[in-house]
Amino acid sequence: MKILVIGGGGREHALVWKLKQSSSVDRIFCAPGNAGTTEIAENIAVSATDLPQLLRFAKQNDVDLTVVGPDDPLAMVRPNLRHASNRPRFLRKN
Repeated sequence: MKILVIGGGGREHALVWKLKQSSSVDRIFCAPGNAGTTEIAENIAVSATDLPQLLRFAKQNDVDLTVVGPDDPLAMVRPNLRHASNRPRFLRKN
């Protein structure tokens, strides 16, 4: 499974660290990531709020699951990208 983790703080580092422990995970991308995530994932130079670029990256790299750490990108996803892709979407409930 390929996973894209959106965000670049300590929360995202913890998410990547835990996801990396799963035998189901083949590859983890982190956008934009940080110095810590660079050790355990592939950081990509895309802002956590650049939704069109994140979607393009996910499609081009056949990402199976996207995990959104920060609140701002999560709030932006609901109205903007909810129906933009046929990929499964996992949105947390408020």
